[in-house]
Amino acid sequence: MSVVGFDVGFLNCYVAVARAGGIETVANEYSDRCTPACVSFGPRNRSIGAAAKSQVVTNCKNTVQGFKRFHGRAFSDPYIQSLKSSLVYDLAQMPSGTTGIKVMYMEEEKVFSIEQVTAMLLTKMKETAEHALKKPVADCVVSVPCYYTDAERRSVVDAAQIAGLNCLRLMNETTAVALAYGIYKQDLPAPEEKPRIVVFVDIGHSGYQTSVCAFNKGKLKILATACDPELGGKDFDEMLVRHFCEEFGKKYKLDVKTKPRALVRLYQECEKLKKLMSANSSDLPLNIECFMNDIDVSGKLNRGQFEEMCADVLARVEAPLHNLMEQAKLKKEDIYAVEIVGGASRIPSVKERISKFFGKELSTTLNADEAVARGCALQCAILSPAFKVREFSITDAVAYPISLKWNSAAEEGLSDCEVFPKNHAAPFSKVLTFYRREPFSLEAYYNTPKELPYPDPTIGQFVIQKVVPQASGESSKVKVKVRVNIHGIFSVSSASLVEVQKTEEGEEPMDTEQQSTPEKEEEKEGNMQTDQDETKAQGDGQKEMEEEKKTLPENEEMETSPEESKTEKKSDQPPQAKKPKVKTKVLELPIENSPQWELAIDMLNLFVENEGKMIMQDKLEKERNDAKNYVEEYVYDMRDKLHGRLEKFVSEADRDILSLQLEDTENWLYEDGEDQPKQQYIDKLAELKKLGQPIQERYMESEERPRAFDDMGKQIQMYMKIVEAYKTKEEQYDHLDQEDINKVDKMVNDGMIWMNSKMNQQSKLSLTVEPAVRVREIQDKTKELYSTCNPIVTKPKPKVELPKDDKAGEQNGPVNGQEKAPAEGTEKGTADSTGNPPSTESTNPRPDMDLD
Repeated sequence: MSVVGFDVGFLNCYVAVARAGGIETVANEYSDRCTPACVSFGPRNRSIGAAAKSQVVTNCKNTVQGFKRFHGRAFSDPYIQSLKSSLVYDLAQMPSGTTGIKVMYMEEEKVFSIEQVTAMLLTKMKETAEHALKKPVADCVVSVPCYYTDAERRSVVDAAQIAGLNCLRLMNETTAVALAYGIYKQDLPAPEEKPRIVVFVDIGHSGYQTSVCAFNKGKLKILATACDPELGGKDFDEMLVRHFCEEFGKKYKLDVKTKPRALVRLYQECEKLKKLMSANSSDLPLNIECFMNDIDVSGKLNRGQFEEMCADVLARVEAPLHNLMEQAKLKKEDIYAVEIVGGASRIPSVKERISKFFGKELSTTLNADEAVARGCALQCAILSPAFKVREFSITDAVAYPISLKWNSAAEEGLSDCEVFPKNHAAPFSKVLTFYRREPFSLEAYYNTPKELPYPDPTIGQFVIQKVVPQASGESSKVKVKVRVNIHGIFSVSSASLVEVQKTEEGEEPMDTEQQSTPEKEEEKEGNMQTDQDETKAQGDGQKEMEEEKKTLPENEEMETSPEESKTEKKSDQPPQAKKPKVKTKVLELPIENSPQWELAIDMLNLFVENEGKMIMQDKLEKERNDAKNYVEEYVYDMRDKLHGRLEKFVSEADRDILSLQLEDTENWLYEDGEDQPKQQYIDKLAELKKLGQPIQERYMESEERPRAFDDMGKQIQMYMKIVEAYKTKEEQYDHLDQEDINKVDKMVNDGMIWMNSKMNQQSKLSLTVEPAVRVREIQDKTKELYSTCNPIVTKPKPKVELPKDDKAGEQNGPVNGQEKAPAEGTEKGTADSTGNPPSTESTNPRPDMDLD
């Protein structure tokens, strides 16, 4: 089972995997751990990652980057409309109303959804992980910014599904960093002690996120988050681009913004300059050759000028930090450490401002680029049954307060209630109770639209169906379970109708649940983390709603999150009045979910199918290009060898024919053969090899033949010596049969004659003609010689059998029925007095007999 964490950034992506007892960030096919978040579309295939990045200038209209900010947004979104003018590629409206990207692919104009483009990037990251792990990857954890709303998160989950991934969790980037920081710490306070408070600041290319986290041994809890989604490294790039556009306009009379290709090149150079200025304070040059209209441009800038230019951008660094401290109700003295990550955190002026705000040195113990991916991989390992990980619980926070509203007959209009306040623990479930006679709908929304980096506060509509009144005609009690799940996505996860079946005579049905009272609301807010608006809603007559204490009937199965079960144990409840005995039956109710901008199932399936087709097309194109490259490689390789090591093995005429064919093939490759089917290249290579292969074979034969003859000669010499030893009646071979030795002698002589004959024939031949004997023939002859002669010459001597009266005691080694006493100072089977081990050779009991 794979354990993988994906950090999908605005500019770059990282893949971390769990293996060999640790977390490792893996490299792509270019041996780079950083993969550009870039997808390029061509006439035959897609390029993703580093290959796409190289086409940003040459194929700028069809190369897409920076699409992370378009997730879950309508095409009519003011934010999308404001960005359109600054993008090199085109945006278009999808049939559902969401944003799509218009490109030319397979020589057709196509519009891809943001989910599809992100899925393409995830597919590439999945391939990188599979290549590193040498096994299929399915389960993963994907990072998202903590400021993502419900619609944006659902969009990323859909993208993972299109890529064939099972996303175990969407993890907030700052939470992933906190996990990567905390899980290895051995000195965290015990659970009952005061927690260690650490602030995490993540400044990436497009977003600025901060969170404050409380650490205890074995757990972390996010106390608050604050962010500026519009502040990041790109803003500093923009300032540089704007500066040089003005400078080149005055200096060279060039309007850079009219030429997309020139603008892309300027962005690339400005990004490099920004990184250099982080390390150097002196004047640094910016030079671009053939920038526009064949004009070379140059400029220079230093860090002081850059910081002055970016004063307005830098001024925005402190606002989220103020907000964070206010939300968490903390003083600067409470902060144990401030850990910074993200590419833009390397800018000296940014670090200086954060350090000055907290009045302490910043901590940089984590890898600024890879910390998020590593945290995601750790979370995946925790969720995976395949890995044993130290116990560590993670409690995230709800980024924006979530409310529900519904039609209320009592108030003749809408009623609403905040169910999850800002920074409420997540994942978390709550059960709400309504009294209804008919189906009703709930609308979930974010109740602080001004704080939301998203134009529409609506989360979605949820219709509770099949609600009917009680048999008595009274309103039925409907329990609705709402949940912020592990991805940070809100849902109405279940609804059930409590049907009263029987009551005791003379007693009225009563609500079996503990009612909230205004007097206890403050206490309840602490224990249950619910808001006072809920109490107001509870006095709403028949439309009463409350957070339920878990005193539910046994036949009702309700899932509760770990946080919920801990917080809902109240030991100081007031004594309750004696309840009448009520028999109830719980019926599950269907829910119609209509989240905002949700991708329809049939559309999702279509995207999955299309992604599969595009992967197959990419694979076919790769095979076609490989076949073409093999032809090109053979042409250059063979041309060099014909005038090199193969020169002696080819005649002048054959060399001229082959050289001419190689030249024709080269010309064909760059003209008509530039874009041919795979089979054409395979056939072309076969034609060339028909002429070239015999030459290469002659060379190989010439190289290997002497060694083969040498091996055969050694065999012949060895067997000749054995035959000679037998003839001189050496004891070692005197047990062999004369007939067998004659056979060996004949084989050796025949082999010698054959070898000398072939060597003489070969020596008379030119190297440019086919050899008289092939290496394979010599090797076969050597094997034949060995297989015939070796069993004969290695035949063991026959064992001599002892007489019957000796066999009885043979096991214990007696001689004539008597066991020989061991010599003094020695023991049977032990070393003798000299310390030498006992001899393994048996003593010959009869001198007149030869024992083998």
